[in-house]
Amino acid sequence: MIPKSFIQDLLNRLDIVDVVERYVPLKKAGANFVACCPFHNEKSPSFTVSQSKQFYHCFGCGAHGTAIGFVMEHAGLGYVDAIEELARNVGLEVPHERSPAGDAQREFAQNVAPDLYEVMQTATRYYREQLKLSQRAIDYLKQRGLSGEIAARFGIGYAPDGWQNLAAAFPDYQSGTLSETGLVIVNEEDHKRYDRFRDRIMFPIVNVRGQVIGFGGRVLDRGEPKYLNSPETPLFEKGRELYGLFQAQKAIRAGQQVLVVEGYMDVVALAQHGVEYAVATLGTATTPYHVQKLLRLTEHIVFSFDGDKAGQKAAWRALENALPYLQDGKRISFLFLPVEHDPDSFIREFGKAAFEQRVQEAMPLSSYLLREVSAGLDLRSQEGKNQLLQRAKPLLTAIVAPATALLLRKEVAALSGVSQAELEALYEIKPVVRAPRPSFQKAGRAPPSAQRILLQCLIAKPALGAQMPTGWHGEGAEAEAVAAVLSVLREADFALSSQTLTQWFQGTAQAKTLAAAEADMLNWGENFDVAAEFSGLIGKLNEGQRRQQFQTLQDKLAQGGLASLSDAEREQYLQLVRPGTIQAE
Repeated sequence: MIPKSFIQDLLNRLDIVDVVERYVPLKKAGANFVACCPFHNEKSPSFTVSQSKQFYHCFGCGAHGTAIGFVMEHAGLGYVDAIEELARNVGLEVPHERSPAGDAQREFAQNVAPDLYEVMQTATRYYREQLKLSQRAIDYLKQRGLSGEIAARFGIGYAPDGWQNLAAAFPDYQSGTLSETGLVIVNEEDHKRYDRFRDRIMFPIVNVRGQVIGFGGRVLDRGEPKYLNSPETPLFEKGRELYGLFQAQKAIRAGQQVLVVEGYMDVVALAQHGVEYAVATLGTATTPYHVQKLLRLTEHIVFSFDGDKAGQKAAWRALENALPYLQDGKRISFLFLPVEHDPDSFIREFGKAAFEQRVQEAMPLSSYLLREVSAGLDLRSQEGKNQLLQRAKPLLTAIVAPATALLLRKEVAALSGVSQAELEALYEIKPVVRAPRPSFQKAGRAPPSAQRILLQCLIAKPALGAQMPTGWHGEGAEAEAVAAVLSVLREADFALSSQTLTQWFQGTAQAKTLAAAEADMLNWGENFDVAAEFSGLIGKLNEGQRRQQFQTLQDKLAQGGLASLSDAEREQYLQLVRPGTIQAE
C-alpha cells in the first residue's frame, strides 16, 4: 500500500515532458509539446503533452493521463511498478503502508524482493555458464535451429543433471532465499534440499523491467514433465506474466501487433526467424490480466494455438477471458495451424513469409465466436435457433465494448431469425440508443457548459473546492464528475494538486469525463484567470439557486397563502424579496 501523499510528492517532483521524452521524441508547439501518438498508428501528430498542466492527451485515440499513467501504458507496467520506476529516477524510496490483513504475501515480497532478484540473477549466470560447458545442450539448441546470438538474447542456459549443482553458485545452499525463489525444493519429511531444475534447458522469465523472476526448464530428451516452471513465489505469479514480453516490447509497439503462443521454444524459434513480436503464456491458460496487459501495449492480439483438441480448448478459454476487456477499435484474432505443426515447426519448415501470411489471415474473434456457437446446430429448425440463442447469451452479455457488442448482437439475431430488439429483450440488455444528431453553431463549436467549466476550474485549482456552495447539485455526466471531485477533495487529509487529482480518477467511471474536460483546457490562453472564472460561475450558480428557491416559495404562497409557509420559509422569503437580493433578468 503506497501512501497517497507520496504519490503527490512524486508527481510534484516529476516533469511529464522529461518522462515522456524518454520514450517518445517531442516537438515544441506553442505552449505544449506534440508527437505522433505511441498508442496508435498515425501520420500527423495528435498526441499533446502539457508542461504547465502536467498531463498528456491524444486527440486521436483519447489516451490521457499523468506521468504515472504514461509509464503504465507505454511500458506495460502495473500501478505499483510504474511508481517504483519513476521514484528510482528521481532518487526517492517508495514507502509502503502496512498491508491489510490477509495480504501478508505482498508485504513479505516488499521486504525480501531485492535479495530474491539478486538470487535469480546469480542463478541465471550459473545456468548460462553451464550451457557453455555442455556440448550435449549446445547440440540440442543447434538441432532446434537456434543461434548463439538468440540464445544470448533470451539468456538461455542449462541446468546440469545432479541433485545439488546450485551449491557451486551459492556458498550457503541452506539459505531460505533459494527455496523462496523455487530454485531449491525442501523435502518435508527429512528436510533434505535438492535442485528443482536438473538436466534441462533453462529459459529465464523476465519482467518488463528486465529482472529475472522465474524459470522454465525443458527436457532435452523424452521425459516428464516436458516443461517445468518455477512455482508461485513473491516475485513470480504465472497468471500475470508473459514469456518474452521484455524482448518483444519494441517490436510489438512498432508493428502494433502481438502474437501469443503456447511454448517458450515457439517464442525463441520465431525470433530466430525474424518474427520478434511473439510472447507465450507460462504453462497456464490465457488470463484476463494477460489480455488487459497486452491491450495496453498494442492494437491487435493474435492468439496462435495448436490445431488439436487441447489447442481448440485453449483458444476458446482465451476468447472467454478476453470478452469483458474488448475495446472498440482494437482487434483480437485466432490463428490455427495444421494439427501436425506448432509455430516452431511451421516457421522452420515454411519460413517467415509463409508464417506471417498465416498471421495476417488469422480468424477475427467475431467470426470464431459465431462459428463455435453455431457449430453442429441446424439453424433451419426452431430448436437449433433456440440453442444458438442460449449458447450466445453468456458471451454477448459479457461484452461491454459498445460497437463490438452491437454488431455481434445483430449477427446472432439474424442467424436466430429474431430482431435485434427481441434478442436484447430476451437477454435483458438495454438497447443501444441512437445518438441524437449533433447541432453545430455557425460560428464554430458550441461553448462549454457551465458544469464543464466548473469541473475544469476544480481540476486546475483543487483548493477552489472549499468555496463550493454546500447545497450545490447538477445533472449529467459532468455534474456527476464535479460531485465526485468535491467528494474526493473533502475526504482527502491533505491538499491535493491538479495532477494528483487526475491520477486519482484514472480507471474510474469519471475518468473519460475528466479527460475530455482537461483536453479542452489545452486551449486556454496563458492569461486565463481560473479564480475569476470560478468566482463568476459560483455567482451565477448562487443566483440560479436563489431564483429557484424564490419561485418555489411563490408557488406555495399562490396555493395556500402566507399560512402555508413555515417560520423558516417565511424568513427565507423575506430575505429573498429584499431589493438587490435577486438580480433582474
